Amino acid sequence: MNKPLLCSAYMPPIHFFTAMASSGEVFIEQYDSYCKQTWRNRCLIASESGPLALTVPVVKPLPGQVMKDIRISDHGEWRRNHRNALESCYMNSPFYLYYMDDLLPFYEKRWEFLIDYNTEITQKLIELTGIRTRLILTDRYDKVTPHTDLRAMAEPSAIPSSRVKPYWQVFQSKNGFLEGLSILDLLFNMGPETRLLLKSAVPVSAEDRQEP
Repeated sequence: MNKPLLCSAYMPPIHFFTAMASSGEVFIEQYDSYCKQTWRNRCLIASESGPLALTVPVVKPLPGQVMKDIRISDHGEWRRNHRNALESCYMNSPFYLYYMDDLLPFYEKRWEFLIDYNTEITQKLIELTGIRTRLILTDRYDKVTPHTDLRAMAEPSAIPSSRVKPYWQVFQSKNGFLEGLSILDLLFNMGPETRLLLKSAVPVSAEDRQEP
């Protein structure tokens, strides 16, 4: 069975984890060219006013610089801002306090490279969700790969290969059900049920894949 090949992501979106939950091993691309405004350094959470983007600032990359060489910038107080945003948005969710202690180190310790930061976060989130999969970083870039190539899902506009069934969200009465959010939203709202929801993810139909 082909293994999924995903781009590195900060607090990855739920649909990344549906791919991980279906395989015992997942490859993470680290030799692709870094692109701004992708899941590589940002995630979406649910706020009272709708989706809220949290972005990890990076040192300005050189043209064509690969993901593994991208450095995190310490400009501003983004770590504190991200931590405060998570508290503000999820403090009333059922499982925020249960999981947040495990995530606090990612807003206290400093990482030099984005790939290392993302990888350690993803490994911790795999542990918290209860899925069983192993991350393997690529050792080169292959335009054509023998793996199930999901690298295009790094773009926020990309249609996922599968999605979880709608679940309860904190601000659902105001915003309706929001898709494309970080796995944190599922964890904070559904707790131990997260693994079951990921394992029972529904493949996106051909109709869903059609452009509007």
